Amino acid sequence: MPAHGRRADAVRNRQIALDAATALLGEPGTALTVEAIAKRAGLGAATVVRAFGGKDALLDAAVAELLRPVVQRAKDLSGASQPDRALRTFLAELMDFQSAYHGISTELRGLNVPATTALRAELEGVVRAMVARAQRAGVIRTDLEPDVLTDLIGQTAFAIARFDGDLAGAYLTVLMDGLCPSTR
Repeated sequence: MPAHGRRADAVRNRQIALDAATALLGEPGTALTVEAIAKRAGLGAATVVRAFGGKDALLDAAVAELLRPVVQRAKDLSGASQPDRALRTFLAELMDFQSAYHGISTELRGLNVPATTALRAELEGVVRAMVARAQRAGVIRTDLEPDVLTDLIGQTAFAIARFDGDLAGAYLTVLMDGLCPSTR
């Protein structure tokens, strides 16, 4: 028997539904209902529900699948020799991700998504460590606590990603300039 004692068709259907949900997450304005996911997957709604137990679990799995590489990328960059460049690189990539998937937060509002919640917390922790490391290196301001800067950076990156992707580079430059230590 395949993974976790499930039938091969059940494992296949689960993956097809997960792939459909992930694809729909990248389509702004698309309703993420079980029916829409099932239609995209070419499965029945009951099959999708059976594969995950419900919409919450399906969206949690889909978003977690999208977030894992983002978290890993942050971890990979966190030990770079130039912490300000690592932070800038990560923020540019994070804004690209958020721009592509900015509807995720709306879709997850009010849902029970433990895997996504854990990954978001892990990502915040890695970014907080990146900020603290950059502060210790003297390349970003130290007059604000890493928690405050992490929240500021996250909220700003999210806001930038929702607006104009063409201006993301300019916004990022202004953000990073604002993080520089004061020269006064």
